[in-house]
Amino acid sequence: MAHDNVRPAVFLDRNGVLNRAIVVDGKPHPPTSVDDLAILPGVPESCSRLRELGFALIVVTNQPDIARSGQQAATVEAINVALRTKVGVDAVYVCPHDDADRCECRKPAPGLLLQAAQDHRLDLTASFMVGDRWRDIEAGRRAGCRTIWIDQGYREQAAADPDAVVANLTEATNWIESMYAMTADGAGTPSVAGGARWACSRKRGTDMQGRN
Repeated sequence: MAHDNVRPAVFLDRNGVLNRAIVVDGKPHPPTSVDDLAILPGVPESCSRLRELGFALIVVTNQPDIARSGQQAATVEAINVALRTKVGVDAVYVCPHDDADRCECRKPAPGLLLQAAQDHRLDLTASFMVGDRWRDIEAGRRAGCRTIWIDQGYREQAAADPDAVVANLTEATNWIESMYAMTADGAGTPSVAGGARWACSRKRGTDMQGRN
């Protein structure tokens, strides 16, 4: 059960989890503008279900194209604002750095999750990280969360030992519901119900590490 005065969260990567990634040569890329932002099927409904279960919804996203001068920070912010409006997440945390910056926020480092936990009083041990890339899963593991990999079949390094492998956020939400049961006091706070690994759609990517 989550500790007093703190909430569990579902941490969500952005591209490929909430909105459609632009895949080029097997590698996912972000939308280039708000007009290119396409919410994936079932995402608003899944977010609504998770909120009803009592989870905070926190987006944690690497956006290295800012550091690479491939996208303006203002464009990334506009996309994030539109995303929040469409799916109703509580907050969006962005890392604008590249690997060479050696920051603490670029996934697989857990800095974005740790900062969000501090800002929003979140119980990381009762939380989940949902992502479509190995960096997401490793960041969640380092933060102490359970991890769910949405395997999109990218041509890059596969996620290492996630707690669940699914095809989309709808399946991830189903798994989260199966792992948690509501407390008997009716307060709406999720409590741990089980911990088995589970795979709904296991299709492994090739062993090539992506940059984003």
